[in-house]
Amino acid sequence: MRSEKYWHKALDQTHLSIYKNGLFPLNTTVVTGEYYNKNDFIIRELDTSRFKKQNSYGPKHNPFNPWDQILEIDKIGTNHQLILNKYPVQKGHILLITNTWRPQDGWLDINDWLAIQMVNNDTSGLWFFNSSPIAGASQPHRHIQLLRRANGEITCPREKWFLDLEINNDHDSKLKKNVVVSEFNFLEDSTKIYNLYLKLSKKIGLGNPSIDKKPRFPYNILITNNWIAIIKRKYDHVYGFSVNGLGFAGYLLLTKKSNINYLKKNGPEKLLENFV
Repeated sequence: MRSEKYWHKALDQTHLSIYKNGLFPLNTTVVTGEYYNKNDFIIRELDTSRFKKQNSYGPKHNPFNPWDQILEIDKIGTNHQLILNKYPVQKGHILLITNTWRPQDGWLDINDWLAIQMVNNDTSGLWFFNSSPIAGASQPHRHIQLLRRANGEITCPREKWFLDLEINNDHDSKLKKNVVVSEFNFLEDSTKIYNLYLKLSKKIGLGNPSIDKKPRFPYNILITNNWIAIIKRKYDHVYGFSVNGLGFAGYLLLTKKSNINYLKKNGPEKLLENFV
């Protein structure tokens, strides 16, 4: 059994951060049944009324250097820090950030994988990584995200889709042709985990850090205790939808700009094909 000390610290810090106005949970409503009649996607509508457009000039502030102390959870090794997501999609939404500047659009290195492994040994769930703005990243400073899941809880709505693809490996759609899936085990040596990341990156066409300074394409990573997937990306915004790694995991977010007629007519999986 995991002690989940990071999860408990995240919850404690969440309550404190909300009390001190340092945390702003996203206000969403589940509307899946209005647009879709299956259970492999959860569709939510985002209330954007609390977000005001701000005009800013000059260089943008890096919110992770330094990070807001009210969001701090714990130090991970010598290179990483756990903090709360300031705009969480669920309670205790965790960010694993590098404690000095590392680019989000660069290659993940073995230290990143070691830090992910250290956290997951205590608090587990759905990990996701958005490599650049086109893949849904909101900040250029390296950050990997974790949505905690209880033991035995389904990791994400699309889990069966990824497991079937890993077993059958039949790329009969545009979406499947841009996804690579493999078995994954956090108990493996961190070097082996890092090498698997490099192997899958090469397989999906991202290149290799030995010859490519940065990955050749934007991409998302989804990681669970049983499987890992890399999705090669081409677009961020399509038909008024913006999708990051969570979209491919089965969590879609609607806003007033979203073309709901397209979603109703074609379904969420067809929508995802437009992003790869």
